[in-house]
Amino acid sequence: MKYLNYKYKTSVFQIGFFLLATLLFACKKNEVELKDPYANGKESLGIQFRSKAPSPAIASSGDVVDVNIRGLLKYKDKFKLYVNELEAEVLNYSDSTLQFKVPLNASTGGIWVTVDDASLDNQTFFGPTLQIAGKTSLDAGFQVVNGSNYTIYDILRLASGGYILAGAFTDFENKATKDLPVGNIAQINAGGAVETTLKFGIGANYLLNSAERISSGAQNGKFLIAGNFSSFNTKRPNRANINSLTRLNVDGTLDSTIIDVVNATPNDPSKNRDTVPSFNGGVQGTIKKIFTFNDQVYAVGNFDYYLRAFYERSTYDAKVYDRVLMRQMVRMDMDGSMDQTFHYNAATKQSPNGANGIINDAIQLPDGKLILAGTFTSFNGISRNRLVRINLDGSVDATFNIGTGADDEITSITYNATTKKILVAGPFKTFNGQPRTGVAMLETDGSLTAGFTFPSLSGGIVNYAGQLNNGKIIVAGSFNKYRDILRQGFMVLNTDGTLASGYNNTGVFQGTIEKMIETTSTAGNPAIILVGNIFRFDNIPAKNIIRVELLN
Repeated sequence: MKYLNYKYKTSVFQIGFFLLATLLFACKKNEVELKDPYANGKESLGIQFRSKAPSPAIASSGDVVDVNIRGLLKYKDKFKLYVNELEAEVLNYSDSTLQFKVPLNASTGGIWVTVDDASLDNQTFFGPTLQIAGKTSLDAGFQVVNGSNYTIYDILRLASGGYILAGAFTDFENKATKDLPVGNIAQINAGGAVETTLKFGIGANYLLNSAERISSGAQNGKFLIAGNFSSFNTKRPNRANINSLTRLNVDGTLDSTIIDVVNATPNDPSKNRDTVPSFNGGVQGTIKKIFTFNDQVYAVGNFDYYLRAFYERSTYDAKVYDRVLMRQMVRMDMDGSMDQTFHYNAATKQSPNGANGIINDAIQLPDGKLILAGTFTSFNGISRNRLVRINLDGSVDATFNIGTGADDEITSITYNATTKKILVAGPFKTFNGQPRTGVAMLETDGSLTAGFTFPSLSGGIVNYAGQLNNGKIIVAGSFNKYRDILRQGFMVLNTDGTLASGYNNTGVFQGTIEKMIETTSTAGNPAIILVGNIFRFDNIPAKNIIRVELLN
């Protein structure tokens, strides 16, 4: 046995020696073929920016700016300087400084130099950021610092001047704690600071898409909230009795009432009665938007059934529901009961087919009619490409003349009651056969607004467009250029679709705008609050809510 072990060890040694010798021989044989892995790299050109900021650090188109940079003299006529992708005119330079003119249509961004010589591999050298002065800027006095951890879908102005925020967030301004989480709803004052006068408690247990204030009738001053949630301000969601829609009191608490129920356990008299939401109505699915008109509630979204609790047959622990086939929109009275005169066939006891696609967004016009936008190509069996107006009985409004509509999805729709214009946005290229590469402006009859064009967009898509009371148009998305001019995700347009002079100085915008509301800045100037899934504005990190000053 020892002999066998010895023989095995010797064999392993011999094999190892043989392999090592073979490897060394192979390396020697091929050593002339080995190449330096760092060979053929780009030779350093000796160009280097020497300062962290240009002079001046903030400039306008046409201004002269100096930067400290060395190593350019030996590359005369072989380099170009750019400000955020736009080539700038170089006025003069030495071996330590360079002077250039800020190009027309420049926006905030980095400065860089490219050596334009094929023999030198066209190397690029990045320098400091140049802030472009203009009429658009973040309001530094807005008191939102940490914002929300997830998307804000809606913002509702309060009579106090503050706002309610609704969305999919579980924290706002780092106020959430284990005992008091932030459940998709928050309150801020006019300056952006967190307010707690409304008693939301732990809020909703899931998504809130829309918030509305009731402005007339017996429920005047109360709030409606909608989305896809089942409880409000309770840690026992199975006891919540909410189906994506409920009403809050004027103080923010759940509007509730005490009712008699069937007691399945007679030995426990505490289960003879139950506290339930006063608004007894909802849907099975997701509500995108809610509206009120003539003391009734309209819900629009992606759902198939209307639900109402049948408390007479319910117990404390289990509720019985009436379910009615009701596709994508429903109208309810203020107690939550379904209005059978809207989008409903009494003979079949169900709604018509609704849209053959998804509802992305909706607005309500002053006359109460709804306009729905999304991915659909028909509604109630009638051809309607991505946009449809609904009569007060729920039928398709044939007088809304959109022609062939949009050739692709509409992601957002907004209406300005002052200008009486509708804006739709999305990845579409044409609307009613006319070129509109992402934004179309419509009259209230559905026709395209004469004089407004949106001819060319590149580098991405538009996902939001909204008009201000003064006629200016805010457009946001993932695009890089508009009309062949660099605009990185955000721009301000005139009423004819041209870029508004002085307003397009901001740098990179990243994210999605869900809603815009007009207000004033800390300095008292015109401003807008933008909410959504916003990561960056003018190259500055953002947390889903910002206030932007727009000087006249």
